[in-house]
Amino acid sequence: MRKIIMKNFRFAILMGVAIAAVLPNGCMVGPKYHPPAATVQPPPVSYKEVPPQGTDTSEWKIGQPQDAMLRGKWWEIYNDPELNALEDQLNINNQNIKQAFENFMEARTLIAQARSQLYPSLGTTPSYARTRSSANLGSTSGSTGNTGAGGNQSSLYTLPVEAAWEPDLWGKVRNTIHQAQYNAQLSAADLENERLTEQASLAVFFFELRGQDELQRILDETVEADKKSVDLTRARYETGVDDLLSLVEAENTLQNTQAVATNLGIARAQFEHAIAVLIGTQPSAFSIPVRPLKAAPPTIPLGVPSQLLERRPDIAASERSMAAANAQIGIATAAYYPNVTLSAEGGLESSTIKHLFDWPSRFWSVGPTVSETIFDAGLRRATVNQFVAVYNADVANYRQTVLTAFQQVEDSLASVRILYKEIQQQEEAEKSAEKFLELAMARYQTGVDQYLNVLVAQNTLLSDQQQLANLRTQVMTSSVQLIEALGGGWDRSQLPSPAQVSQKVSKSEIESLNQK
Repeated sequence: MRKIIMKNFRFAILMGVAIAAVLPNGCMVGPKYHPPAATVQPPPVSYKEVPPQGTDTSEWKIGQPQDAMLRGKWWEIYNDPELNALEDQLNINNQNIKQAFENFMEARTLIAQARSQLYPSLGTTPSYARTRSSANLGSTSGSTGNTGAGGNQSSLYTLPVEAAWEPDLWGKVRNTIHQAQYNAQLSAADLENERLTEQASLAVFFFELRGQDELQRILDETVEADKKSVDLTRARYETGVDDLLSLVEAENTLQNTQAVATNLGIARAQFEHAIAVLIGTQPSAFSIPVRPLKAAPPTIPLGVPSQLLERRPDIAASERSMAAANAQIGIATAAYYPNVTLSAEGGLESSTIKHLFDWPSRFWSVGPTVSETIFDAGLRRATVNQFVAVYNADVANYRQTVLTAFQQVEDSLASVRILYKEIQQQEEAEKSAEKFLELAMARYQTGVDQYLNVLVAQNTLLSDQQQLANLRTQVMTSSVQLIEALGGGWDRSQLPSPAQVSQKVSKSEIESLNQK
């Protein structure tokens, strides 16, 4: 059967090819894409908030522009094995990253859908019909017809094959493919941006949790010191050296410190639960050992500001959005030009299945169709203008994304630099508070001053210690935010090309990409 069908259909195909051969070569209508300038003014040669080098050896140091930029697993710069292990789990099990990855896979399927429009469609609709004509279809001239007699009955077996092809004369299909490719690249950049966001969130929560552990250590030590003060005050009261007021003040100080220490458990539990969710684990089955924060911000290589355009996945996504919008203008512009459709049909047709495959049962038809809109009341012009406006809006969004990226880097640089300086000043304040408590306690024990002065000194020291712990936590989280603002370990060379996103992805490649 197949041999007979192909033999009878050959002429129809040859006719279609002949018509296609005389048609003009397809062209691409619409504007060509050229990435616009990222900023109105050229990027500066260095960041404004970079601390002066060589002016103070105690200042926080950053990598110089000539130093290598962060690559790959940027969190390893903190040299914390526990953080490294958590980040590795996040890259595999985080559900937000998985969702972004599946969105990327979906975007790639749209490329294959668009590419299918370049080729002819081929189909068949076999059918069988049994019909009976009306008995009242006889002649009406001088006769009463064949009333009462049965009409003619017939059967029809049809085995057709239909083909249709619309040549891409004006680049509508090719622009659709390009748009799908750019959108797939945009989705790939969104995936990397989501991955960086989740990685940075984990690092921030991790250092916040360690900061809570440091606060817990301080308060636990303070509770023990306050217990000794209560014992001392009680002994002095019982021996008549001191009054009841001093004992009550000491007990109240201890009780307040114990309450504050207990309250710290809330924040620590919440940070621990947040980390569990980030790594795809049930919070009920996850815990992190207590370990006070002792780390300091590492040296972070910045590079030069112009490199930031190549390091941020959100900037890459914004730029690819412009490219896709530009391709959409070409798609809309193609509506101004006529569409040519080449169609052919052939097959077998017979009133009996016995003779369906006989040579005389063959039939075929072939012919082109041209369609052109003559009047649309400005619809095409408005559609093109719509997508021109979309493109211009994407340009503005791209430039705003770049400006925001520079702002975030400068903000984080200023935060780390100023916090690091404030930590040094707060360390001096802590030393003064320790001296204050030592002197106040000595004067109290010798009977020179009342216990109230000791109480003031204790509160001052505790406040300074808590502030110092908070500053150390804040500077660590600010350093993470600086790395995130710099794009982590990503750069634009890792963005897949249009050809790469158009390739069919094997199962092993999907697993590799999902665990990247």
